[in-house]
Order: sequence, then structure tokens, then C-alpha cells
Amino acid sequence: MEAGYLLILAVLLGSLAATVPVFMALFFTGTIGLVWMVGIDPQIVIEVLYRSMDKFALIVVLFFVLCGNIMTTGSIVHKLIKTANALVGWLPGGLAIAGILACGFFGAISGSTVATVVAIGGFMIPALIENEYDEQFSTGIMTTAPILGVIIPPSIAMILYSMISNDPLEALFLTGFIPGVLIIVGMSLYAYFYCKKHNFKTAERLPASELIKVVKESAWALFLPVLIFGGIYSGFFTANEAAVVACFYAFFVEICIHKDMKVRDVKKVVVSSAITSATLLVIVAGASVFGEYLTFEQIPNKIATAVVESIQSPWVFLLSVNILLLIVGMFMDIISATLILTPIFLPLLSSFGIDTMHFGLLMTINLGIGYCTPPLGVSLYISGAVVDRDLVYVSKSVLPFLAIQIVILLILTYWPDLVLLLPKLVYG
Repeated sequence: MEAGYLLILAVLLGSLAATVPVFMALFFTGTIGLVWMVGIDPQIVIEVLYRSMDKFALIVVLFFVLCGNIMTTGSIVHKLIKTANALVGWLPGGLAIAGILACGFFGAISGSTVATVVAIGGFMIPALIENEYDEQFSTGIMTTAPILGVIIPPSIAMILYSMISNDPLEALFLTGFIPGVLIIVGMSLYAYFYCKKHNFKTAERLPASELIKVVKESAWALFLPVLIFGGIYSGFFTANEAAVVACFYAFFVEICIHKDMKVRDVKKVVVSSAITSATLLVIVAGASVFGEYLTFEQIPNKIATAVVESIQSPWVFLLSVNILLLIVGMFMDIISATLILTPIFLPLLSSFGIDTMHFGLLMTINLGIGYCTPPLGVSLYISGAVVDRDLVYVSKSVLPFLAIQIVILLILTYWPDLVLLLPKLVYG
């Protein structure tokens, strides 16, 4: 049986090394395990594929993807950046801090790191360089700040985690606010002192009347996260309904108020969102087949038993998991890793007295950092294309900011009450 496990592992790693698409590698590996190792009817594989995508929870992912694309196509993103710059642009490093805040605003609507890198990083990196900020600093900060897209709710990764762990999604969302604020503060302080030391250019402080004018112009854009979270936590609508409401609101604002999107653009935005959503769904389907094989072989329970026998301390366990997840994040996207690893880790948590929502937040941050780590960090390649630099250059530029995020990760790892503060206040 151990030889069979090694064969399955070899097939999976070999497929990934051969650059086979992740969903196909997971699907073929799971199918081989189920049909040839376990000996089940191949028709069950088809049923597993169907069941994995026939889940109401996935609707929220599809509509938040659409909402993010509407914002990128229209002018909401530019208004968010303009507002952030008006608020803090006069400080040393103010434009960089504005970029971090814009990532937080955008992340509070899109739920995706990649979308945040494209929408905010693609605009802010050239803007920072144009305003005489150091290129390496500009690249590093706007490559790593978009991690806020998967930490500050809504988060696509958290939605998938809650689908597996059965944690209430609204409560799980609340775990992301304090970590998101800590990352914003930590990176902003670094930008402030770094830029003050190097005497980078700063903008003039706007008078109160001009600041109020900018905020008024962005009021419709700024109200979108208020609408989402106010509706969810007031009980007016669920997270799924909030995603749909957000899409209709964004369409209405861009077409009827800002008038920066034409009716003819709607089809293009919807089709683009459908393609992105389909990509996520096929990954979910492929991972579900592989997960079914793990379940049949009871591999999560076997791993749980082995880990509990070798590790007694929750502190050591959490440190080991952090290291493992950081390594996994270097090679696998957050969606696939969440779907594959969550069923493996969940049986271990009760043995060490670890809250599943606390662990979900830690997994999200760890794998989110993976977007900025070589060799397969997607954010590195996107930023590299923006500044026309190679992977080595971009990887060096992100190091100080990754160090800040890892320090915050360790604080959150060993201070679970801080992570769970808001869920406890709201839900008890």
C-alpha cells in the first residue's frame, strides 16, 4: 500500500513538473488512484466532478469575480486610488501608502490577489516610478500589498475553506479584518520611514475643501464595501446575496452615475468573468477527484495519527504547518492548495485544540504570501512584466515586505484571541 502512495505522489509531482495544468494533474492523479488503486467504478469519478461544482457556496465566488472585473473596467479603481492619495499622499512615502490603502479598498470588494495586482499594481508601479520613487522599492511594495485581496473580506480562498470546514462564512470573513489592518499599518510604517530616509518626493497637502471634494467624487465607490459588509453583518442579506447586490450596484454606478462603462461593455465584462470563474471551477473539480481518493484511502486520518504521535506541542505544530504552507505556496496556487490541504489538516486541529477559523486565516495568509515567492509566484511575473524586469530582480524587491508579512503571520499564529476577536464580539 505504501508503494501505491508513492506512485500516486510521483504521478502528481511528475505532472506538475511537466507543466501539466494543475486541474488536469489533480484530476488524472485522483482518477488513477480511485480506479486502479481503490478499484471503484469510473462512473463515480463523473459523479464526484458533478457534485463538486453543484454547490451553492460557489455562487459567491462567481459574483465577486464579476464585481472585481466591473471595477477594473470602469473608474471605481481610479477613484479609490485618488481618494487614498488625497488622504495620505502628503506624507513621506505618501503615494506608496496610498497604493497600500487602495489594495485594501479593492481587496474589500474583489476577494482576489491576482485581480488586485493587475488593477492596483499595474497602475501604481508606473505612477510611483514617475514620481521619482526608487524602482525596486515601488515594485516590491506594490507586488506584496495585493495580498490584502485574499485577507480582507470577501476572500475567495476563505469561501472555499468554509465550504470544506463548514465554518460560517460570515464569521470566517471577520477573522480577516484585524490581520488586514496589521499588514496595512506594518507596510505603511516601513514605507514612511524608508521614504523619509531617502527623501523621496511628496505631494502637497490638500486643503480641507479639496479633500472633501475628492471624497465626494469617490463616495459611490467608497460606499460599495459599506454596502457589502453592512448588509451581511446587519443580517439584511447573506454573503451570497451580498455578492449579487454588489455586482448590480457596481454596474449601476459605472453605467448610470460615473458613465465610464457603456452598455456594450457589459457583455465583454460578463464573458471575461465567466472565463475566470470557469477556470476556478475546473480547479475545484480536479481537486475534488483527488480529494475523493484521499478520503477513500483515509490518508488524512493516517497523517493525523502520525503527526499527533510525533508532535505534542500546539506551538511546534503551528510552526511546522506555517513552514510547510509557505513552501507549498511557492509551487501551488492558493485555490488548489486550499482544496487539497484543508481536508488533510482539519482532523489534526482538534487534537491540538486549534480553532478551525483561526487555522483558516493562517492558511489564507501563508498561501497568500506564496503569490509573492519564487519560483511560481504569480504576482512576481505580473509586476515583472510591468517594469520589464526578470524574476530575480522582482524577487529581491519583495524581500523586506515579505519579512514584515511573515512577522505579522507569527504574531497571529500565537495570538489566536486577536484573530477571533471580531467573530466572538459579533457572534459570541
